[in-house]
Amino acid sequence: MARGTDAPSFHPDLTRARLMPRTSATARNRRLLRAVGRVGASRAPRGGELVPLEGGARIRVHWPLAARKTEGRLPGVLQIHGGGLIIGSARGSDALCRTLADELGAVVASVDYRLPPEHPYPAPLDDCAAALAWLARHDRVDPARIALTGDSAGGGLAAALTARTIDAGELSLAGQALMYPMLDDRTAADPSHTDPAHVRLWNGASNRLGWGMYLGGLAAHPPADAVPARRPEFAGFPPTWIAVGTADLFYDEDVAYAARVRRDGGRCELVTIPGAYHGFDVAEPRAAISRNTARRRIEALRTMLSPTEHIEADET
Repeated sequence: MARGTDAPSFHPDLTRARLMPRTSATARNRRLLRAVGRVGASRAPRGGELVPLEGGARIRVHWPLAARKTEGRLPGVLQIHGGGLIIGSARGSDALCRTLADELGAVVASVDYRLPPEHPYPAPLDDCAAALAWLARHDRVDPARIALTGDSAGGGLAAALTARTIDAGELSLAGQALMYPMLDDRTAADPSHTDPAHVRLWNGASNRLGWGMYLGGLAAHPPADAVPARRPEFAGFPPTWIAVGTADLFYDEDVAYAARVRRDGGRCELVTIPGAYHGFDVAEPRAAISRNTARRRIEALRTMLSPTEHIEADET
């Protein structure tokens, strides 16, 4: 469904859409939001552990019930939190990670990557790569069955990490599942950009702020591995799943990314949700469309992590 220039009707399940603010993070409130996000971040998740990384980043590790009942290696998932590259914390993903761990029988690690402007690119991506390396080295994790997932900026970092991992050639990822990922610094980059009337929770001004702080002095000529949409080719990408609403600022860039993965021979399932705004599933988690999209992400990850899927991928 093409979004077009006119504001679409919001999805009927999203009854709070018109009450939502146009954006969440601004230059004025980002420090406060970051402070709120740090509350409780130094405590290990329930039933899990907190693992420090070099440089000050940490991993929140969530163990599945299967880990206590079975021997041998388990699949792994690296979850990367959102926040426009400038706010958010891994603790905010605890409920999601607990669900993923128990539903998939996987070891789920969520990385508290360092944030700009104090730690611009490549520090956040380096932290995500260090978390992935930790997961792949763990003696209870099958390195052949590790998938990445992330929301918004976390989805963008997951996509960037997928590209970096492919280029390094040291690990073969099982897949990437991306919720309305933040992929392209060129979206709304012009200060004269006017947001469509339906934009909620993340607008053009915040997008410029987030990318500007992340890229820092490289903003004029960003490296290709800093911005997933700037990558020239997508050959060798693992199975990809993307969900994005038609009322999302990132709709066009996400659709374009999916098309480029497919163009270069990759498998990509693109789920477009009519009338869904950015972060709809977090803002309205009980809405039927939110629950349905969450279930579809879990099932996509389940397929990616299945031994059969891995064997078939090796044979093609």
